[in-house]
Order: sequence, then structure tokens, then C-alpha cells
Amino acid sequence: MKLFIQIPCLNEEQTLPDVVRDVPKKIDGIEQIELVIIDDGSTDKTVEVAERLGIKHILKLGTNRGLAYAFMSGVNYCLEQGADIVVNTDGDNQYMSEDIEKLVQPVIEDKADIVVGSRPIFKHKEFSMVKKFFQILGSMTLRLISKTRIKDAPSGFRAMSRKACFQLYVYSKFSYTMETLIQAGNSNMRVTSVDVRVNPKTRDSRLFRNNFEHIRKSGTTIMNMFVLYRPGRFFSIVASLFLLPAFFLGVRFIYLVFITANPDPERTYMPSLILLAIFAFIGIFSIFLGIIGELIKQQRKLMEDVNKNVKEFKYQKLKTGNK
Repeated sequence: MKLFIQIPCLNEEQTLPDVVRDVPKKIDGIEQIELVIIDDGSTDKTVEVAERLGIKHILKLGTNRGLAYAFMSGVNYCLEQGADIVVNTDGDNQYMSEDIEKLVQPVIEDKADIVVGSRPIFKHKEFSMVKKFFQILGSMTLRLISKTRIKDAPSGFRAMSRKACFQLYVYSKFSYTMETLIQAGNSNMRVTSVDVRVNPKTRDSRLFRNNFEHIRKSGTTIMNMFVLYRPGRFFSIVASLFLLPAFFLGVRFIYLVFITANPDPERTYMPSLILLAIFAFIGIFSIFLGIIGELIKQQRKLMEDVNKNVKEFKYQKLKTGNK
């Protein structure tokens, strides 16, 4: 088995040596371990440091394309190099590279397609109470949408089988962590997690400036992925929020006009009827949007299947050519 460990980097010249130093040199069940640096437009000496460390695989994106793009570029590159398992870790040395052996074990044993490294959120000294709360809340929300049981959904420390890499396709520009879990859960992939350790913080996150920006971006991403992957469920919820009030307004109108013993002849109930009509229109319109969304979802699945088949064909062609 070939294990490729990809490290997306943006100006990580200071921390990259520490990440590489602790990478396991040997893992039972793995014949070959390779490191891949994805340089996301670094302006420091990240590439020079990688070359000095003897890393053969350096993928230069030229400009800063974002973490999600760097992640998928790395996955596709690893597949082209014949990877059987791909591990993604951060270039800021957040995760302990020694735990890669623990991370890949379920994939080696064919017990999982994706393994996510779960950080000790409660015990993490550098996480504020606010961040801990929203990390846990975000993971709970994502579990409901993705149909998975991952404790630490935002964790970027993960191992993926070749089969999982063939199926993954990221639409989001913010981050791949949540979308890939939603996609995996809705594609019936086997997803599990293992507890991993973390190193002391080396720098602030470059994805967001503060907790509120993190909440906004993460919330927007989860909402977009909910609409993208489960449009029927999303628009059914939206429709119910309008159709239920419309129903009660209708029942109220019938009761006051036709059932009440002495209805007020001068009262037209026009405002209630207008509100009922608006709520009913929005609710019915939402149902139609859900139907259209489900049709688009089927088309997207076909496109993802085509993308998966193309990747598999390229991989088989590569393997045949190597023989």
C-alpha cells in the first residue's frame, strides 16, 4: 500500500520542519510513505524549506487559491501518483504527526473509507469557552445533515481511502472539512473518527479573523451544503414554516365566519386573508423549489459519478502503465 501525506501550505517555513520531522517513517501494512507539499501561493521560503527537507512531491498552485482548492488539488495529485491512502494534515503543525499511524489504521483494516482525527475539544486549553461551544454545536448540526457520528467535524486531520478520494468533489471555496463529510455521509461512505493529540498553537487561523467570522462562514457553508445535498428536506422545512401558519389562519377564518354564532357582519378579515395568501404562496413555492432541487441533485450525482469514473480510469491506466 502507498500512503501519501499531503500538507497544504501558505507561508509555513517556520513550522513545516516540525510537521515533517514527526511523520512516521514506517507503518505496518504500508509499503511506501510519501510526502506532498501543496504550496498555495506562499511568499516566504516554504518551497525552499520543503526542498531542503528532501520532499520530492511539491505541487505549486502559483497563487493563493484557498484551502478547499489546495485540498482537492492535493488529493487529485496523490491519486495520479498511485496513492492507496491519502492523509491530510495542516502545515502549521496543529496536529501531532505521530498520530498518522493511528489515523490510517481503520483504512488499512478496511473498516472505514474516511477517518477524521478528533481533537480534545473540552480539554483544549487554547480554545475559549465560546469557541468550544460553537465547535460542539457545529459538529452536532453537521452530524444531523451528514448522517455521520463525527465528534470534531472541522478537523482537517483525516485519512481517506483511494475509493473515497475518487468520490470526493468540493464545491465550497471556504473549507473542505464540512462539505466532504456531508458528501461522504450522503454517499454511504464509511466514516469514523479516532482521538488525536494537538501541538501548542503556532499562529492564528488564516481562514477567519475571529470567532464571529468563523461562525458566519461555517454557518453559511453548512446552510449551502444542506441546500445542495438535501434540498427536499431543506425546502420542506421552509415550506412547513409558512404553510402551518397559513393553515391556522384558514381555520381561524372559517371558525369566525361560518361557525361563530354571531359573526360580525362589518368585519371582512381582509388582512388575515392577505397574510394567509402570502404564507400559502411562499409555502407552495418552497415545495416546488424542493422538487427542482431534488432534480438538480440527481443531475449533480450523475456528474459526480462521471468525475469518479474518470479518476478511476486514469488511476487504472496509470497502474497498467507502471506495469
